[in-house]
Amino acid sequence: MTDDARTLADLPNPEALLFDLDGTLVDTVPVRVGGWVRAFAQFGLPIDPAILPQYMGSDGRWLAGEVARSVGRELDWADRDKLDREAGDFFDRMNVSPATLPGATELLTLLEASSLTFTIATASQPGQVAVSVAALRLPTPPPIVDAGHVEHAKPAPDLLLVAAAQVGKAPERCWYVGDSTWDMMASVAAGMPAIGVTTGATDAAGLRAAGASAVIAGLPALRDELRRRGLV
Repeated sequence: MTDDARTLADLPNPEALLFDLDGTLVDTVPVRVGGWVRAFAQFGLPIDPAILPQYMGSDGRWLAGEVARSVGRELDWADRDKLDREAGDFFDRMNVSPATLPGATELLTLLEASSLTFTIATASQPGQVAVSVAALRLPTPPPIVDAGHVEHAKPAPDLLLVAAAQVGKAPERCWYVGDSTWDMMASVAAGMPAIGVTTGATDAAGLRAAGASAVIAGLPALRDELRRRGLV
């Protein structure tokens, strides 16, 4: 069986699940894009929104530099950092009533009652996740590892390695579930099976090209597979 033909059923049982947030658990990718468009405009850089989804899920300062370079402007670290923070501020103002993605609350609630541990591992800056996590309406607050915990966010593996350490599991025994190219790249770099979901920034072909171990249409498919294995 080729890598491109692998499914969830072909992977060994996980001991923990790590989840991206935007585009994986909550439908916030369009709001993220809107925040970046406004931040770039404030910086005097009109950006076509259509080019931004491909960058969603990556380190914000890297995103700022790459997108600015694509329109002919080089930014130093301070300007990239400022742009990242301003995009986050715009996102906070716009992200007032995020919708959860199908199956997200059910799956995480099942995991809370199971022997599997889980955490949310997101490249978002601290303070940008509270509204989205609250929208999940979980019985207890979930553990979260965000960009404030690491120096290098996705696609570097640091975020996922910290999350694995916090749940006390070897990286190769964790599944990372995400919607973007950068999620898949970070997972591969961390030595974790990467589960791509096509609910956010990247289509199935893009997720597989970035190293996804399996690709699913949404979280209900993951719930069903865990039930089949007797893990939830």
